[in-house]
Amino acid sequence: MAITQTRSGQVYDAIRAAILAGHFKPGQKLKPNELREQYGVSLSVVREALARLAEQRLVLSQPNRGFQVVPVSEKALRDLTDLRVMVESFALRRAIERGNVAWESEVVAAHHTLAVTPTDFDGSNEVWEEAHRRFHYALIDGCDMPVVLDLCSSLFDASRLYRRLTAPWVEGTRDIAAEHAQLMDAALARDVDVSLALLELHFRTTTKVLLTEFLHVEPDA
Repeated sequence: MAITQTRSGQVYDAIRAAILAGHFKPGQKLKPNELREQYGVSLSVVREALARLAEQRLVLSQPNRGFQVVPVSEKALRDLTDLRVMVESFALRRAIERGNVAWESEVVAAHHTLAVTPTDFDGSNEVWEEAHRRFHYALIDGCDMPVVLDLCSSLFDASRLYRRLTAPWVEGTRDIAAEHAQLMDAALARDVDVSLALLELHFRTTTKVLLTEFLHVEPDA
């Protein structure tokens, strides 16, 4: 049992990394038999890994239609953005209100790591992606609600699929580093209103780029 669980975890990690790196494209079919051969494991191990990825909103599982990478759509993007704004704003508010000196120190440290890591907007640089994840997680970690933090982590992964697609239009038009610095400063100043406004703007700016440039939809339509 332990060996099976370990293999399932390894396959889960491998497929997740491939999805987030863009090796498996949004909407692409994920065929268990092919993945079984690719990773050299049993079909049950692959299905278990895909089921976990479906729980994390990176894979779509439909009866009689199998598995596929979550497809890109206007509704899915809008829903994901709204959910991230709602859940992460709640977590950030609690973190600002309840976070202690240790929380402040972690936010500063995470921001410093992100600031000195070469910028990458397309999701292919795992070092930058990890620093980016750590910063956003540090901001809300002070909420001290594991269930909420787990949900935010899952939504962060789902948003990475979309963030990769903004790369052709973001670089040179958006100062991501400044957005992160402003978020940190507002949070450490314990300014809830400004922090939540900056966080929402940070998320919705990415959404606007995708709607207009990739999906060719008016963002306020």
